[in-house]
Amino acid sequence: MKETLLKLKILLNFLVVLIFSLGVLVPPALAQEILPQPDPEFQGDIGVTYETSGPPDKSIMESPEAPEDAPNIVLVLLDDVGFGSSETFGGSIKTPTLETLADEGITYNRFHTTALCAPTRAALLTGRNHHSVGSGVIQELATGYPGYKGLIPKSTATIAEVLKENGYSTAWFGKNHNVPDNQTSMVGPFDRWPNGLGFDYFYGFIGGETDQWYPALYENENPIDPPAKMMYNGKKEDYNLTHDLADKAIGWMNNQHSIAPDRPFFLYFAPGATHSPHQPPDSYRDKYKGVFDDGWDEERVKIYNRQKALNIIPAETELTPRPEGIPAWEDFDDSAHVALAKEMEIYAAFLEYTDVEVGRVLRAIPEDEVDNTMIIYIVGDNGGSAGGGVNGTCNTMKNLNGLGYNIEEIKECAEDWGGRDSGTSPGYAIGWAWATDAPFQWTKEIASHFGGTRNPMIIKWPEVIRPTPNRREIRDQFHHVIDIAPTILEVTGIQEPEIVNSIQQQPIEGVSLAYTFGFGKKLDSGKNAEGTHKTQYFEMYGNRAIYKDEGEHEWMASTIHAKPVGDEPLKDFDEDEWELYDLKDDFSQYDDLSKSESEEKDVYLDKLEELKDLFLVEGGKYNVFPLDDRFVERGDVNLRPSFTAGRYHFKFYEGAVRLPEGTAPDVKSKSHQVTAEVTIPKRRPKGVILALGGETGGYSFYIKDKKLHYTYNFLGTHYDVVSQEDVPTGDVELGFKFEYSGDYGDGAGKAATVNLFIDGNQVTDCTNNSNDCTDNITQTVPARFSLETQDVGMDLLTPVTHKYKSPFKFRGTIDQVTIDIEPPPCSESESEDCIE
Repeated sequence: MKETLLKLKILLNFLVVLIFSLGVLVPPALAQEILPQPDPEFQGDIGVTYETSGPPDKSIMESPEAPEDAPNIVLVLLDDVGFGSSETFGGSIKTPTLETLADEGITYNRFHTTALCAPTRAALLTGRNHHSVGSGVIQELATGYPGYKGLIPKSTATIAEVLKENGYSTAWFGKNHNVPDNQTSMVGPFDRWPNGLGFDYFYGFIGGETDQWYPALYENENPIDPPAKMMYNGKKEDYNLTHDLADKAIGWMNNQHSIAPDRPFFLYFAPGATHSPHQPPDSYRDKYKGVFDDGWDEERVKIYNRQKALNIIPAETELTPRPEGIPAWEDFDDSAHVALAKEMEIYAAFLEYTDVEVGRVLRAIPEDEVDNTMIIYIVGDNGGSAGGGVNGTCNTMKNLNGLGYNIEEIKECAEDWGGRDSGTSPGYAIGWAWATDAPFQWTKEIASHFGGTRNPMIIKWPEVIRPTPNRREIRDQFHHVIDIAPTILEVTGIQEPEIVNSIQQQPIEGVSLAYTFGFGKKLDSGKNAEGTHKTQYFEMYGNRAIYKDEGEHEWMASTIHAKPVGDEPLKDFDEDEWELYDLKDDFSQYDDLSKSESEEKDVYLDKLEELKDLFLVEGGKYNVFPLDDRFVERGDVNLRPSFTAGRYHFKFYEGAVRLPEGTAPDVKSKSHQVTAEVTIPKRRPKGVILALGGETGGYSFYIKDKKLHYTYNFLGTHYDVVSQEDVPTGDVELGFKFEYSGDYGDGAGKAATVNLFIDGNQVTDCTNNSNDCTDNITQTVPARFSLETQDVGMDLLTPVTHKYKSPFKFRGTIDQVTIDIEPPPCSESESEDCIE
């Protein structure tokens, strides 16, 4: 019967769309179920002329209006923050904004994310599980399966789109990371960019991370360059991204209030902090000097004790031990301790600075709007990041390429950690991530345990949530990031749509948590209310878990498949060992009941099998399968559609800039040749002809001191090739040939030989190599240079080499630049261009 009714409802919705498309008006009762809402019906009389017509009906020109007294919504989402990082949740890092909100709002200590950034963001905006919206992993690893395609489906409209179509102004500031790599160029498509997802305005960056000093900024769909300086507290200082984002958010709010004060707004503020690179302004760098000298083991204990004192965790909570693979602080010598402590000092400065900037945005909410503005502050899209490895990293791209830093290398770069023009793009060691995820096991990416998935959240709404001066209100109901969108719908009085842009919508999978603050009732009605989120799966890189609330017990079955440290080979999924926890009495997943020797041992084992079966059911329901634990392999850009796929000859023109690496010709681990037809001026010839990447890695082809140069930046190590003779003036053909010594596209990062050419003649200076230029690039980048761009005629954002300062524009004229990549051998390709 239910199935029949569902089919009838779908048929009715289809008929409604059909009728509307024919110009027949939809009844008002269905207006909110179908978005965009139908145009208003003309009420009046029309004659042959305006003189014989009735008065005009101005209402047909009006836009939809939000429900009466609908609140403004400010949604804040930080990046890569462990549960115990902030002082509000027991940490050593000052977070004054979070502290104020905790005094005035409600604190949530059992709120969950997906364990990874882009999936959490997609789930947050849509109210559906991350696999349900094609975001089972980051977009850079997308594959052709429904749960992993990297595209938010059009059948899952974002909360912004629903609010916009119901009379809200909408804006997004900061990190996106919900656009696939292959759709991030200036030719789009743009339908999954923020403007296409319901946001009137976007200011921020599209990828997963960006340099805080030289960010890859976009305003709506247009790339823009950040200024060199900004105003901080009335003084001009070096530009830094988060301050700029706050300025733009404040300006947008002010404009909304000035022009349309009665129109509610939805502001989504998602700075890239505190994702790597950790790069706070200089004024914050020394604030935590000496604070972390005791190391991560001691820091974790301090956090745990403060958490109990603050009632953030129950008094009986156990502190989980350090997992195998994460080194002890004592495993390092004193000189290493200095460098490792510096990593955490800079991270702490970055988080405090970010929280202060969030505070600037919140304080700028117009005074007469404060009471009816609901602030949702989510402190992290996952737990602390293990991406820095056991020692930390001076350059996050080196780690993403499967390489890393030994402790001696960390000592060398520690003093400049995260500084402007320092050449570092750093992230801290896994020990710090684990410490700040206290009291839980593990870190980001580990979806099976709360170190990866449990993040602080605070909600403030003065009109509904009354402050309790003598205590902080804490809610301990189990909730998930998919519950935010339905909460917003409930408090705004807006109905979940059935159809958006003529597309049938998948039902929202989260549940509203408005009951936890007694929406429409007294505050206390939400304090001890029974939780409404009864079942929730978790999965990331094969790490998986299933939560089931059964009243007397809150069961959690968990299995770790892929650890972020160590080199042990991955098991088959069927061989993974599952653990069982009862969260009713075990806040931190400390006591694995599957290993119990009590009388209830068999009961626990039966329950574990039941939950494993439940995971299969939930996984099938929400597109979790097929499980996939590959990382480097899925990074291959050829796995995804691309405008460059199957092409080996490319032609670019002067001014072709800000082409993201993921959409640029992929020259890594392949022989290739670049030829530029240029006109060289007589006076001071210089500048970049072609560059790809930046400080973290890349290559640049340029003229300096009248010589032709090629610099290959191997993740911070620079190889320079220079011409023997000066570049002539006038019309000239300049080029280089890159001959890779490994197999085609093997991703092995083997050596290469680079030679320079002027008008077809080889002009490479090999005197420093005994007149032999063979393998003059001894290491090459295997997978990814950077998160920056390819530029013709300049080198934007950070420079590939510090032999010049960006943008180092080319002085002269570039007619065209061609890139010719050697085609693959026919044994590996069906292309007509392959080599026998």
